[in-house]
Amino acid sequence: MSEIHRFTLVLEQVENFEFKVRFDWPDVPDLLLDEPSPLGGQAGPNAARLIAAGVANCLSASLLFCLQKSRSAPNRVSAAVTGRVRRNDKGRLRLAGIDVDLKLDGVPEERSRLERCLKLFEDYCVVTQAVRDGIPIGVRVLDEQGTVLHVEGQSSVQQDDENA
Repeated sequence: MSEIHRFTLVLEQVENFEFKVRFDWPDVPDLLLDEPSPLGGQAGPNAARLIAAGVANCLSASLLFCLQKSRSAPNRVSAAVTGRVRRNDKGRLRLAGIDVDLKLDGVPEERSRLERCLKLFEDYCVVTQAVRDGIPIGVRVLDEQGTVLHVEGQSSVQQDDENA
């Protein structure tokens, strides 16, 4: 039998396209969501940005967790995430891709532990693996000099170049 965890968030329209999100954790402040112009006023992130942030956060946390468990934690993990929105065949805007660059500040000297985590961390990321079923996600892990340590999936930029 599979284990199921549920959570409920409440969204309430404030005005126009602004929505207040109330989380199910009492100490977490509400979050204001809004759409970009011309629909909204960009008073907060929109859904596409939240999905991109969720993917990047999950990947960052998953990699950090593995590195901590292997006693190889970097000094810091940061992420840059780029989302791509384009029109589908029906002319509807869709989130068409997400690319995440993870940067490790202070890559551990013991490379075997790092390599093990680089092979495992994405599979344990709850959000990314669920989103990947519908949205292509390219992931890179970089060190502080920008050297690519890990690549998984084809980036949406590469797919765009091939389809051009």
